[in-house]
Amino acid sequence: MWKHWLTVVLGAIFEVSWVVGFKHATTPWEWLVTGIAVYLSFYFLIRASRHIPAGTAYAVFVGLGTLGTTSIGILAFGEAVSPAKVGLIILLLIGIGGLQVTTKGAK
Repeated sequence: MWKHWLTVVLGAIFEVSWVVGFKHATTPWEWLVTGIAVYLSFYFLIRASRHIPAGTAYAVFVGLGTLGTTSIGILAFGEAVSPAKVGLIILLLIGIGGLQVTTKGAK
């Protein structure tokens, strides 16, 4: 079952890539890489959804994407950080972990 969760994580990594790409891409090459990242993120999500309940896979995918995008924004682009934002990120991580632990029935 762990390999299916790894597929969700791979999809989320590519999701972060295309979200950052949408904001910062300026050249045709950067837009091409962004487009490939869009394709790969949903490809991995769809593959994982064959083995993990779709709603759970999607929630973890989006949660990890949010976590990654927020972290990149803070670390690479100097976006504001506050105690409330950190607390909400921790809460998001708890929710993602909870979904993974409580998901049963993966093929």
